[in-house]
Amino acid sequence: MSAKPSRPPRLSRPARPARPARDGMLLTLACLVVFLVILDATIVSVALPSLRTDLGLDPTALPWVVNAYTLAFAGFLLIGGRCGDLYGRRRTLLAGIALFTVASAAGGLATDAGLLLTARAAQGLGGALLMPTTLSVITQTYPQGPRRARALAVWSAVGAVGAAAGTVMGGVLTQLLDWRWVFLINLPFGAVAATTAWRVLFDVRRDAREDVQGVERGEGRGGLPEGRTTEGPEGGDPAARPRLDLPGALLVTAGLAAALYGLMESTTYGWGAPRVWGPVAAGSTALVLFAVHQARWAEQPLVPPSVVRRRPVPVANATMFLLGLAFFASPVLLSLHLQNVHHYSPLRAGLGFLPIAVALMLSGLVTGRLIPRFGARAVAIGGLILAAVGFGVLALTLGGHGSYALTVGLPGVVFGLGVGSSFTPVTACAISGVPPSLAGLASGILNTTRQVSGAVGLAVLNTLAAAGADSYAGSHPAAGGATGADALAHGHALAFAVAACCALAAAVVATRLPRPRSEQ
Repeated sequence: MSAKPSRPPRLSRPARPARPARDGMLLTLACLVVFLVILDATIVSVALPSLRTDLGLDPTALPWVVNAYTLAFAGFLLIGGRCGDLYGRRRTLLAGIALFTVASAAGGLATDAGLLLTARAAQGLGGALLMPTTLSVITQTYPQGPRRARALAVWSAVGAVGAAAGTVMGGVLTQLLDWRWVFLINLPFGAVAATTAWRVLFDVRRDAREDVQGVERGEGRGGLPEGRTTEGPEGGDPAARPRLDLPGALLVTAGLAAALYGLMESTTYGWGAPRVWGPVAAGSTALVLFAVHQARWAEQPLVPPSVVRRRPVPVANATMFLLGLAFFASPVLLSLHLQNVHHYSPLRAGLGFLPIAVALMLSGLVTGRLIPRFGARAVAIGGLILAAVGFGVLALTLGGHGSYALTVGLPGVVFGLGVGSSFTPVTACAISGVPPSLAGLASGILNTTRQVSGAVGLAVLNTLAAAGADSYAGSHPAAGGATGADALAHGHALAFAVAACCALAAAVVATRLPRPRSEQ
């Protein structure tokens, strides 16, 4: 009669899809979420003129429809990554999807600037919870090796498509429907993502706990009680469990937000304006205090010093920073070039970036098969050199008169192939050096680096492009045959020459990337 002990195992380990099917669903979920998060950084750009007319936005407030999202997103990425580690991937992802979707609805229904900007900031906060958690889910789902490399390649490729598709989708939705649909389009996708996460993501959290608690030493523990929501030390002592470092979180968020605010304002007011260098100085001070707090005072640091001392982490982040300086300003610079030099419409300029988007996606997908064969370090170096060549050719062709295909299309495809081949191996190296329980944090650090490098790159390369255009216009008066378009083209060429140098420097730094153990 007591021979029926099979009920507890059934309760603790409920039926679930076969492993390959579940892994595929989780990868699809991660890709859908990262596509939405990256798409929303750029999708509103083309809709800004319609949005300004409809809501009566002040011209000075218009850039903040984009900047509010970027600022909140970059400022909270570290916290978002750590929340996934501390409170569970499922809970963090569901909270992020809910916030992102509700904020999208609020943006689509906004009737004034205040509500719209608040909605954009809330979208960015939701994205900060989602972006590092999706990468953490992939690392928890796929063990290090060829399958993880392919999954990371797909994730990176989808993210690259999201970055390039934003301007195209924004133009199509605004032209065919209404600017509000650049926000409302997120609602059905958010519902699908939330439903999928609710169904399949709990198992990833449980598997992550088993990994942290030593599943490799044996068979694991079956299922842990559903009431436990943290991944950390066992036992009933709450003080022993990991907690969020609140002072550190406040310092790093305030520091990043202030510094990024100053960088964003530099494109409007110039580097000498107090509203530029003041926030940059204040933000830098807060970040220095954050570093000291993590090293000396924090009981449970937000970024444990042991993590940043692991060689793959600082080297991969330095590589990503230099690559971000070169790449993340390129869509803006090329869009300006196509509109002001080739006289394209905004929608046509967005479509002009499509070949580059396809190159990014295809190279990202192929990279997943190259990494197991040649190693992440070799693939990253090769991709970065190819990106430097593409940027260098752009610097040579943009200053002349030629067709789109020769001046932008072909060089753009070359740097797209190089950049797409670099993101995945650099990401793989950054997360290979940390234990699974800190995968979200490592992802948050890397994504913060990407956002900061993008903001710095946009500010610096925009400034260089403007200075180059002014210099060319001053030395080539209009009476001598030069035009404003000629000056702009030479300014853009200077910016891409610097981008080529940054990509080449990234390739040099990447030589210090260690090979993951699975490659040795």
